[in-house]
Formats: sequence, structure tokens, C-alpha cells
Amino acid sequence: MADNDKQTATTGLEGVLDRIRVIRRDLPPTAGRIADFVLNNASDVVHMSVTEVAEGAGASEGSVVGFCQLLGARGFQQIKIALARDLVQPVQFIHEDLTPADDIGTVVDKIFQSDLQALTDTQKALDRNEMARAVATIRKAKRVEVFGIGSAAPIAEDTNYRLLRIGIMSRVSVDSHVQAITASLADKDVAVITISHSGSTTETLAATRLAKEAGATTIAVTNFGKSPLLAYTDIVLNTLARETQFRTEAMTSRIAQLAIIDTLIACLALADYERAVSTIGSTFEVLSTKRL
Repeated sequence: MADNDKQTATTGLEGVLDRIRVIRRDLPPTAGRIADFVLNNASDVVHMSVTEVAEGAGASEGSVVGFCQLLGARGFQQIKIALARDLVQPVQFIHEDLTPADDIGTVVDKIFQSDLQALTDTQKALDRNEMARAVATIRKAKRVEVFGIGSAAPIAEDTNYRLLRIGIMSRVSVDSHVQAITASLADKDVAVITISHSGSTTETLAATRLAKEAGATTIAVTNFGKSPLLAYTDIVLNTLARETQFRTEAMTSRIAQLAIIDTLIACLALADYERAVSTIGSTFEVLSTKRL
């Protein structure tokens, strides 16, 4: 979506809590439960996934999305952004720990501490057995497909690059149409790595679902918690970045994702040490011709 489209979509939803209160009495039972849940838990909903809201309200994910559309939004994410605009200080869109009075030294300390905390928390959240399963799956696969959209796209590109450097046949798709085609053409010999902090991005959800239906083994690098992506994922590598969901470009999530990928690549290289070292050496020689 273009920037001006995003701006139009969110500014048209100012006062979303007031909108819900106005229409509450006319809502059918399911929509009414969703409305009550959002009204009673607004500050928490800003941090929740559509799956968590659906469970909290005793409704389906589709009903939550339908409720959001009833309010004039295209989906759940826009409602979260609208809620955040109503509830948080504007500075929190820059970083959740900052205040307008912070000097440069304080900003440095807060940003670095936030990033360090994301790494520490992710290290604790990462399931070693799931990492071992991911390594075994990728080693067995004839090809790896990597999916990422938006802020996850650079992480997907880096993952593909790192896999190729150690001799694993890989391909990255950061366009939603290419993802859909690639996913539909997958089979049991393909491993798919989907990178999505929220686990709710429509494009990567669709691609992961198509890949799983085609027979591929799906691996997700996603933040800890319940999300729609988990329904189509065989192996989950969790990050744990304390990031407010309305700040979709936050660096903490990407730093945590990079740490997961760094670990995965190292484990893969050690599992096939001789080939990895040989391939790294060969590709290093090729890349050295690109430097003066």
C-alpha cells in the first residue's frame, strides 16, 4: 500500500473507541462480544494478534476482521493502529521507551538496551528442539524457498544469501504474486522459511498456506504468541521482541530475526562442515573479484 493510502486509511479511523460505543447496541451477538472485548481491553489489543483477540472474544478470526471492516477498516492491523493513535503518546511511534525530553545520550542508552533485551529474550524463547528440526528439514530438502514482505523482506533476502553461501539451494520471494506462484509449485522436497514478526501479514499467510497445501515443510520465524501463521507452520522459531505492534518498522524485531537466522545458518554449516567450508571458500573467491 502506498504511503498516502496508508495515511487515508488510518486518519479516517480517528476516535475508533467512540465509534464502537455508538454502534454497540445494534450489533449482533458475535460482533457485540468482539466490541466489548476491544472496549474493555483496548490498551492490550494494541499488542495482540487477531488470533488472540478472536479467542478472547469467543469468536473466529474472520468475525474479528469483519468487525474491523464494519468500522471502516480494511483489516485488524488498521484498527490496532487507530487504537494506538487514540491511546499512546506520539513519541511512541518512534520508539516505545522514549519521551520527548530525552537527550541524545538517553536515546542511545534506551535504544541499545531495548535491542539487547530483544536478543536476551529471544535466546530464552528459542526452542532448541525446533531449531534441530529446522536444520534436519533444510538439509533433507532439495530446495529452500524464503518468504518475507515489508520490513521482513530484507531479512528474507539475507537468509537466502546466507543459505547460498554455505551451498544450500535457495530462492527468495519478496513479491506477493511471486510468493503465491512459488508456494503453489512447492512439493514434499521443498522447505519453506516464512519470516513474519506478527504472523498476521496477509501475503505471507497466503503463501505459507499454499506451500503447506502443496506438500512443503514450513518453517516460521515469528514472534512468540498465537497468530494465524501457526496454523500453516510445521516448525516455529520464535523471536521475543518487546515491540508494540503498531510500530511495524521497529528494529528490535529484525535484530531478533537476524539472530535466529545467524544461529540457523551456523547450525546448518556445522552439520555439513566440509561442504560448507568448501562452498564458503569457493564463493569467497568469486566475491573477491567484486572488490578492488
